[in-house]
Amino acid sequence: MGRADERRARQRGGRRAAPGSRRGPRAGRTGIRRLFTWKKLLGTFFTLCLLGMGAFIVLYMMIDIPEGNADAKRQSNVYQYSDGSIMARDGEVNREVVDLARIPKPVQRTFVAAENKTFYNDAGVDLKGTARGLVNTLSGKGAQGGSTITQQYVKNYYLTQDQTVSRKLKELVISLKLDREKSKDYILAGYINTSYYGRNAYGIQAAARAYYQVDAEELTVAQGAYLAALLQAPSQYDWAVASETGRKLVTQRWNYVLDNMVEQGWLDASERSGMKFPEPKKPKGDPGMAGQTGYLVQAANAALKRQLVAEGTAEDAKQADALVDAGGWTITLNIDKKKQKALEKAVKTQLTDELDPQKRKVDADIQAGAVSVDPKTGGVVAMYGGEDYLKHYYNNATRTDYQPASTFKPVILAAALEEEATTQDGTPIGANTVYDGTSKRQVVDGGRKVGFAPENEDDVDYGDITVQTAMNKSVNSVFAQMGVDVGMPKVMETAGKLGMAVEDLEAVPAQTLGSMGASPLQMAGVYATLDNHGKKTTPTVLKKAEHRSRTVTPPDAIGEQVIDREAADTVTSVLTGVVDDGTARRAVRDNPLRGGQQVAGKTGTSDNNKSAWFAGYTPDLVTTVGLFGEDDKPPHKQVEMYGAGGNERVNGGGYPARIWAAYTFGVMKEPSRFDLRTRQGAAVKPSRTPSATQSPSQSPTSEAPTTEPPTQEPTTQSPTQEPTTQPPSQDPTTKPPGGGPSTVPPTIGLPDDPDDGDREQ
Repeated sequence: MGRADERRARQRGGRRAAPGSRRGPRAGRTGIRRLFTWKKLLGTFFTLCLLGMGAFIVLYMMIDIPEGNADAKRQSNVYQYSDGSIMARDGEVNREVVDLARIPKPVQRTFVAAENKTFYNDAGVDLKGTARGLVNTLSGKGAQGGSTITQQYVKNYYLTQDQTVSRKLKELVISLKLDREKSKDYILAGYINTSYYGRNAYGIQAAARAYYQVDAEELTVAQGAYLAALLQAPSQYDWAVASETGRKLVTQRWNYVLDNMVEQGWLDASERSGMKFPEPKKPKGDPGMAGQTGYLVQAANAALKRQLVAEGTAEDAKQADALVDAGGWTITLNIDKKKQKALEKAVKTQLTDELDPQKRKVDADIQAGAVSVDPKTGGVVAMYGGEDYLKHYYNNATRTDYQPASTFKPVILAAALEEEATTQDGTPIGANTVYDGTSKRQVVDGGRKVGFAPENEDDVDYGDITVQTAMNKSVNSVFAQMGVDVGMPKVMETAGKLGMAVEDLEAVPAQTLGSMGASPLQMAGVYATLDNHGKKTTPTVLKKAEHRSRTVTPPDAIGEQVIDREAADTVTSVLTGVVDDGTARRAVRDNPLRGGQQVAGKTGTSDNNKSAWFAGYTPDLVTTVGLFGEDDKPPHKQVEMYGAGGNERVNGGGYPARIWAAYTFGVMKEPSRFDLRTRQGAAVKPSRTPSATQSPSQSPTSEAPTTEPPTQEPTTQSPTQEPTTQPPSQDPTTKPPGGGPSTVPPTIGLPDDPDDGDREQ
């Protein structure tokens, strides 16, 4: 073979053929490569495409546009007490269909700008979004957004909210047919007349009346943009009940709608720049929701909607709203009818009967909220949301914008016991550990001052004092130091385990004053977990909900062991001292209805007397009561409660403890005692504490204190004026001298004031 032959062979990519033989097929073109040639792959692809197109054509021919489904006509929901007796039925459907011509053109376009900017030009479907929804449904992830206005109208009016492949395919076909057979105006009118806007309002006319008390034809562009934004999450975005986050989100979406209108040329930019957010009017409630009923129904609906999203029945909050508000549900709450009535009566007799806004303006600013929980099941057996759902729409039992104040101190002690923390000199922290209770004593960490020196109430110096007595008297300086001894990250971690929402809070010493926001519902969960020996207990309003063949039940409210039993039981033991030897004596210990019932609890009053609390429990019942100062005039800012009811101040040992005692002792059966695993026994006896102030190296003496102890629990003095979920930005600058914690056992007791329970802070 010559060089020319070799070169030609290399160019062909083959080997030199044997002399006299013909050139065969290329090397390697055998086996699997023969099976998957590019021609065969391309042919297979086109075959599948043709089959898919054929199947779709068959579906298109077989599926007709149906009549409106039954779910498009809202039914009533039935709400029951835990025993099955009827609590309430929601009202009839609030819907009035209006012609599109009655709705101003710019208002019509707010809905297009919000949901589907290409509405006037598309074929009625979003193939990419539908394909994504099909994939997610098949994979069990639930659907995602991306549907057109036409598809949403088809789903709401012609089909159901079920997340199935067949339903999504029907939605696709019917949307295509509807877009071909009907005008865009017909579809848009159907969409805005059948959508749910919250407040039991179906359709734009009902929504216009519910939110702005005008007819649909009188809506402004700004108002229309709010209603269009509302459709994404009616419950979350209703301005009257929205959280701070909800208000922020709906404002952002309102801006998004208007900006899209400018982009589409439907709104002049100069007109847009001058628009202000149109805050809706207060809702006019259903008379059947008066009193506490509306709060209970609202709480049950919210719980059911969260559960529908959690279990994947609803893809998001918007669909959960539609599922629940479409009606047909029988919803059973954990609310015990007798306990509910007893709680309402306790608030009336112990608080509202003593308030007279005609005599004292501040009396109109007092709001009460309470939650009662069975610690063995987690069921919320009673709830007080406010004076009347039709008068005060916001649920005081679930609001999180007020400070829990000294009711947070048990969390600090629980963290110390759980972490087996020690004082600065290495002494384990327990009920009998002695701390320096000097007011405004600089908190130290490893010998370094951390720049935080909280003041005790009336600036009283307690001197060396045990943890037990510090809890009884609610001494700020002691628990501020204890928080640093434990480590504030650990304290906040324990708070989260017990049920508080602390994820976004900074772990700084100022949090020891309870300066974050918390609700009576959350604090009931904290104390229920302590009562349940450290097993996580989540307060649960919803017992079950039934709809046709579907039953929804919440997850088990009793979870895992989140803190050690001995740590939880020791906190309970210490908290019996607050009742028997501390700030709740007058209202609870000396109550003639007590009958020997063992009680643990903690009082609390926030900075500037804007909130007052009592969180208490027996072995069988946990109840938190909060009083909140809220201006009865818009915008309903937090206000001080000084002088309410003719009292110098409103404190946790006063009205909240009185409400708690009247309710708890009124519904209890036989007196019970705690079953505690703690070296301290079933209760801590009244403590005796030294009276002089010493440095860590000094022993206590019998020298009398120069200042009498206060006759009330110290008010939690937060460095900021308004309660907020964020820690204060600055620590107090006063830095008087003071030592660290002492470990010398107490020998001399501070005198007790019999009026502690009445004047507690």
